[in-house]
Amino acid sequence: MTSNLSVSVLNSGYRPIPGGPGWDPTEQATWPARTSTLIAGDRDAMLVDAFLTKSEGEDLAEWVSRSGKSPSTVFITHGHGDHFFGAGPTLAAYPDAQLVTLSPQVASEAGGQVGPEGMAVWNGWFAGQFDENPAVPAALTSGELEIEGHPVHLSVAGLADGVLGAIVHVPDIATVCSGDVLYNNIHMWLWNSTPDSRAAWLASMDAVASLRPDTIITGHKDPAAPDDNAARILDQSRRYLEDFDQAVARAGSAAEVIDAMMEKYAAYGNPYTLFAAAASQF
Repeated sequence: MTSNLSVSVLNSGYRPIPGGPGWDPTEQATWPARTSTLIAGDRDAMLVDAFLTKSEGEDLAEWVSRSGKSPSTVFITHGHGDHFFGAGPTLAAYPDAQLVTLSPQVASEAGGQVGPEGMAVWNGWFAGQFDENPAVPAALTSGELEIEGHPVHLSVAGLADGVLGAIVHVPDIATVCSGDVLYNNIHMWLWNSTPDSRAAWLASMDAVASLRPDTIITGHKDPAAPDDNAARILDQSRRYLEDFDQAVARAGSAAEVIDAMMEKYAAYGNPYTLFAAAASQF
């Protein structure tokens, strides 16, 4: 007999960062809020994504400990350091847990984040705040796992915010952890995106939609987002991507892109993301 499943989500909140050239110095630039999700049976569990900074990692390990569950797997959805640099404290607390991802490409992209070039980028934003020797996820040989008799399907959805994105599908509870394939009430990371990469991202969203989830836990979620309703999240993420594509095609400057997007998305979290995305287009 299978156990009951529970899903709990911890939100990192926003973190202050240097805004850089062109950013309004009277406004605090921030890094987008992230999620870590604990999918659990009576005892066994899977943790999906693991934050960035040392303090976030410590908070995450304490949160997992309070749950009373023992994660056997820490699954990383994609190779951006803000989703796995903070795994250390949880791995120390649960030494039998495996830090994994699905695709060798995702593992390779994660490995690139800990090289000199990747470290230089992260130090530009979070110097002294993160583990500069983080564990890097290993690639699984199969996308089929289970939690106390409940199947968990891992798959590669496709290109998302600059890198390949894997997702976690738990059919028994109609839930998907989408990583950064989808966003929830936060400006999307479209830095250096192109029409082709944005089209590929839309196709990745379609891959998630084909699973017909009721609930989607996104990798970036505003702490005040109203819910995790799959239909709403799919619709808003698609519209944001399409609107950004159209704004770039029509605009003659980054400021025009920002103005066009803020007309529709002023309530979304982390405007610095939009600033960076718009600036990269010109």
